[in-house]
Amino acid sequence: MTSTAAVQPEPAPITACTISRNVQNFDLLIEDMEGELGESWGDLSFDEAGVFLEQPDSDGLEFVAIAMDEEDETEVDKVADIIKAATAKGIKVLVIAEEVSPIALHRLLKLGAEEFIPYPLPDGALHDAIERIRRPAPDYAAMGAQQGKIKPTGNRNGVVLPVQSVAGGTGATTFAINLAWELANIDKENPPRVCLLDLDLQFGTAATYLDLPRREMVFELLSDTASMDNDSFMQALLVFQEKLHVLTSPAEMLPLDMITQEDVDKIVEFARTNFDYVVIDMPSTVVSWTETVLHASHVFFAMIELDMRSAQNTLRFLRALKAEELPYEKLRYVMNRAPGFTDMTGKSRVKRMAESLDIKIEVLMPDGGKPVREACDQGLPLSDAAGKNPLRKEVQKLAQSIHELNESVATAG
Repeated sequence: MTSTAAVQPEPAPITACTISRNVQNFDLLIEDMEGELGESWGDLSFDEAGVFLEQPDSDGLEFVAIAMDEEDETEVDKVADIIKAATAKGIKVLVIAEEVSPIALHRLLKLGAEEFIPYPLPDGALHDAIERIRRPAPDYAAMGAQQGKIKPTGNRNGVVLPVQSVAGGTGATTFAINLAWELANIDKENPPRVCLLDLDLQFGTAATYLDLPRREMVFELLSDTASMDNDSFMQALLVFQEKLHVLTSPAEMLPLDMITQEDVDKIVEFARTNFDYVVIDMPSTVVSWTETVLHASHVFFAMIELDMRSAQNTLRFLRALKAEELPYEKLRYVMNRAPGFTDMTGKSRVKRMAESLDIKIEVLMPDGGKPVREACDQGLPLSDAAGKNPLRKEVQKLAQSIHELNESVATAG
């Protein structure tokens, strides 16, 4: 005779836990956890989690999901200790946050949290996050070899060329990408090393315009710059047509304040010391680390158009820089969709705009029209998609003048 205990199904082992002040405040998280894990998950309070993670029973956990809202920011030190204890045991950490400040999130991600998911949870977000943390770590060294990456040198002194849109839709990203590509192709016999940094953490489109994938390693790099070195920086870059190295924006939308001035300074420094030219596609929003990039830049391109919004925003931008005693003299104004050579009325308007703002508009970029949009959609630079386009020719001329000036300075030095 068999005992009834022998036929009772054993409870499913607990492979994950939610940790929160009150999990009932996160009903969508409960539903998603049940959908992903069935009954093989548990729930802990912040106080219980600290004790449980010290016990052998926690050794089998695959991950913990820490759910927070704005009321929990007073407990951020306790949450930080939980993350440290979990990561020390090799347990992955997800942070689910609702209206938590970027400063608090940044701290938790720096301590080793693998993923940040906003609450309410987007459809499939928890599933995707679990899939990512379950994937084996990629062999970035092998990936680099397959992509033909150049090795880090750390002995360069590259020219830093940020591009800032002063008003939305001025074509700053298109300009930055094509300027970087033209610089990478400026000398066939001795091509310079060129890096493009897409620092628009929310809506960066350099990856789209060059048909490159967005990798999780970018997020890892940005969230832990303290441990970044030449090798990890180079491994985070993707290579476009074996010539242009690109740090794409992250796969997920992140707060712009997730990275600090120190983070950006370190990223730009690694790029500058490994490449001859560093083109930076800036977010349209001015953030605390805009100052850091401005100080690091050799020329800071400000993209404008011939309209009232560009004029007003340029004036406000200049006032802000002057009020903070920042080096506004580094600004070089690039007018996109500028009037043609024979448009005397338009050229007169450009002159009046410059005089009214007390600036020099030194670079005029013509309207490239429909071929520019098509090139972006195809994931190709203009030189490949529309080599004779007037916008491409002007960007090529600008790249040539930058390279010649840099070469002459290097020779004189």
